[in-house]
Amino acid sequence: MTAAGLTGLTDADRRQAMSRFEVLRPHLDDEVPLPRAAVQANVPLRTAQRWLHRYRTSGLVGLAPARRRSTGRRTHPDLVKLIEGMALRRPRPSLASITRRTARVAVEQGWDPVSYSTVRSIVTALDPAMLTLAHDGAVAFRDTYELVYRRRADRPNTMWQVDHTQLDIFVLEAGAMRRPWLTVVLDDCSRAVPGYTVNLGAPSALNTSLALRQAIWTKSDPAWPLCGLPEILYVDHGSDFTSDHLTQVAADLKFQIVHSTVARPQGRGKIERFFGTINTELLTELPGHLIRGKPVTAPTLSLRQLDEAIGRFLTTTYHRRIHSEIGDTPQQVWVAEGWLPRMPDSLEQLDLLLVQVATPRVVHRDGIHFQGLRYLHPTLAAYVRESVTIRYDPRDITEIRVFHKNRFLCKAVSPDHTGDTIGLKDIQAARRAYRRRVRAQINERITVVTDYLPAPPRQPSPAKPPVPAPTPPLRAYQEE
Repeated sequence: MTAAGLTGLTDADRRQAMSRFEVLRPHLDDEVPLPRAAVQANVPLRTAQRWLHRYRTSGLVGLAPARRRSTGRRTHPDLVKLIEGMALRRPRPSLASITRRTARVAVEQGWDPVSYSTVRSIVTALDPAMLTLAHDGAVAFRDTYELVYRRRADRPNTMWQVDHTQLDIFVLEAGAMRRPWLTVVLDDCSRAVPGYTVNLGAPSALNTSLALRQAIWTKSDPAWPLCGLPEILYVDHGSDFTSDHLTQVAADLKFQIVHSTVARPQGRGKIERFFGTINTELLTELPGHLIRGKPVTAPTLSLRQLDEAIGRFLTTTYHRRIHSEIGDTPQQVWVAEGWLPRMPDSLEQLDLLLVQVATPRVVHRDGIHFQGLRYLHPTLAAYVRESVTIRYDPRDITEIRVFHKNRFLCKAVSPDHTGDTIGLKDIQAARRAYRRRVRAQINERITVVTDYLPAPPRQPSPAKPPVPAPTPPLRAYQEE
């Protein structure tokens, strides 16, 4: 038994050789008769005798499977290259087609033709990466075979990722089932979530701004200490992430925007994993959860209730359990040994992230009118009939911020809803519900009219004048 012989064996050959040796071991080590050892191993005696002879002749290598010897007939090297080249063409030809076409070439060149099985063995021996690149293109090759560099920030707030996903759940808004969207800000180092928003509309710059505002500013909940400004904001190439407004905000708050490579989802795998956690762990426990686009149970939650459920899941479960990849809880990694995050100068400066387009309004004698509400503040007394600009949070429009000629004036509140929280979605839903009630009342009264008054007789449509038949053309004959 030589080392050179063993190194020439594959792992499968070594395992099979050792399994055969275990059959012979009782006979070789304990002098058990070979027939008894063969019966105990459920191996035919002739087979055991053959293995014993091969072991005594060649050692452990002799117990490896015998390889089929070459018949001496070799495929012409140029024919092999021709088969490989045809197999790599696009669209991918069938093996039968390659066999027929190469047979004609072999006859023309005087080579020995090859069979279908030989063509199949040559094609299957090609590198799978080569086949993927040739048939499926560079994108499939990159996503399957290229090495992926997964970076991780070494400190909290060094890099944040932002992305959107449509949740696998239905919520009830104004009596209709709606499927909401979730926008998440994820800290790359700790995997903690400093901010998020849940909305019914498609991803937009406003949703991104609201999620960033929550992520940056301090929270009222002491169980959610995450805050501060990032150094890098890692995003994709969505329209909300490539807007001029976000670029200006990044310059003002001194953080850098880095866009992931186009069509490279690997760079956003961490936030995609968090989305999977929300869909598979939280939403499966809530009414209205979807499987293959269909609700398993009837939806009963409102958008606000879903928002609260996600917030509780973050602060009580996700942030406090061990993350398998970082080996600690996201909150503990973010807190670390204690540090001070970089914060904006003021909340007013941060409010630049809140809305994409400022809303102009005129100050009336009874205040500022917006979305059916009225806002008052003593400072507005000096600006009656003046044009101002308001900025507001769509999730709570009981308070607005008023600017005059780009100068902050005051925070005006709706006196009718002091202490309440009213979202813009609530106002819009109430308006739609009111419109439906009025429409139902109109239809009810029209129905009464049709019940008591006969429908007016239909006037016969005026008869159309008859269309004269076309005059046949005159024929000319040579006799004439």
